[in-house]
Amino acid sequence: MNKLNITAIAAALSLAFSAAAMANTMSKTEYKAVQKNIQNEYRSAKAGCDPLMANAKDICMAEAKGKENVALADLAATYRPSRKTHYDARIAKAQADYSVAREKCDDMAGNAKDVCVKEAEAARTAAHADAKAQLKTSAAKKTAHDKSAEARGEANKEISDARKDATADKRDADYSVALEKCDALAGNPKDVCINNAKTRYGKS
Repeated sequence: MNKLNITAIAAALSLAFSAAAMANTMSKTEYKAVQKNIQNEYRSAKAGCDPLMANAKDICMAEAKGKENVALADLAATYRPSRKTHYDARIAKAQADYSVAREKCDDMAGNAKDVCVKEAEAARTAAHADAKAQLKTSAAKKTAHDKSAEARGEANKEISDARKDATADKRDADYSVALEKCDALAGNPKDVCINNAKTRYGKS
């Protein structure tokens, strides 16, 4: 493959690496070079957080670490592409987004903070659910392609079940957010809010 432009890759660190942006193969030397550059970029970003104070510094640090983790996971998925490494890259992105969102919640207080945390958790749950569903779907599709008609039928069922599980996980997370918002209320308005949330998300 053509020699990778390490500087250009580092500049794109904040956008997370895309396998499509690189060639289909990568030598170990190139992998190590990109990995080192990512780590150097993290150290530089971390140093940039030093002048900040309190929660602003915590947010900056979470963003720097999250970008490093995502870039390393995407690099691994490019170097050794597989369903698992692509899944790991999606999880790294979800965790990075959650860590930053969670730190931002610390600027709030009371119910507003509680809701912020629940929303961050719900977004992470949704991302994890989608990643898990994609992993299962990819594996099932390969089975459907390689096996008999009976096996293909079972694979299609696994795909359907994976999607249903993802939907259920996301619905439960959204329900938790809705309930947290109800906590800002009291008396009858709170009861109405809870009942509406139960109805909306199919909870008894």
